[in-house]
Amino acid sequence: MNIPGRILTAMVTPFDEKGNVDYEQAKKLARALIDSGSDGVVVAATTGEAPTLSWEEELKLFQEVRSVIGTHSLVAYTGSNSTSEAVVATQGAEKIGVDACLSVVPYYNKPSQEGIYQHFKTIAENTSLPIIMYNIPGRVVVNMSVETIARLSQIKNIIGVKEANGDMGHVALTIDNVDKDFYIWSGNDNDAFPIIALGGYGTIGVVTHLVGKQVKTMVDCLVADKLHEANVIHRHLVPLVNSLFIEPNPAPVKYALNYLGFNVGTPRLPLVAPTEKTQAIIRETLKKYTIDLPI
Repeated sequence: MNIPGRILTAMVTPFDEKGNVDYEQAKKLARALIDSGSDGVVVAATTGEAPTLSWEEELKLFQEVRSVIGTHSLVAYTGSNSTSEAVVATQGAEKIGVDACLSVVPYYNKPSQEGIYQHFKTIAENTSLPIIMYNIPGRVVVNMSVETIARLSQIKNIIGVKEANGDMGHVALTIDNVDKDFYIWSGNDNDAFPIIALGGYGTIGVVTHLVGKQVKTMVDCLVADKLHEANVIHRHLVPLVNSLFIEPNPAPVKYALNYLGFNVGTPRLPLVAPTEKTQAIIRETLKKYTIDLPI
């Protein structure tokens, strides 16, 4: 299976003044992210406000972004808490020519570990795309166990997991128990350093909207066993990451992009723009950093 790059940005979905998806701005952003250090983009996931996008909007986003990023990785979010819906969405993305799909542990249903296993197994059986699972118990409630991940890692086209449970013990045990051709991407920006240091593969990030080249340097240092150099970059970026998660993602990073001059609009309801207090914190934090994104 083709493996997407180590540094992927979970891209925001730009909206125009009327709240419609701005596909031209989405293409411009995807290209800018590639030019500023990302190996590829994840489109229409949590940061892309998937819950408020229609499947028609998502499929068009996949198609439009595919047209401008060339051979760089396009990972399409096709997750759902309905297994049959996730299958249909994944098959639609496959027809467009995406490189992989990101699929979340089913939310709200609160499935058992066996239900989680059967969910991902069914999706895998109905596509030839590489599948990256998404473990994010903070939003889903259910944590995918090490045993379940290890079972699923034996399925050929389930290539990895985006791990966002924040438990490094869980990550270490996962690495020790999964198939040798299984990859772990960090799902929390501040966890990228420890996960890759433990033997993980890469990061699917939000802060890479702004400092992609710096994150790339950190990851390259970790891969080259230059721990001190990577550590310095990680510690430097922590305050910036923290400022982007004061309020629910992606409202803060959208504000930061707009403030810097790259217009992506405001979030769709039920998310709202950050408070004035949060906006002030973001502005003050941004002054301390070199921004890699071409504006």
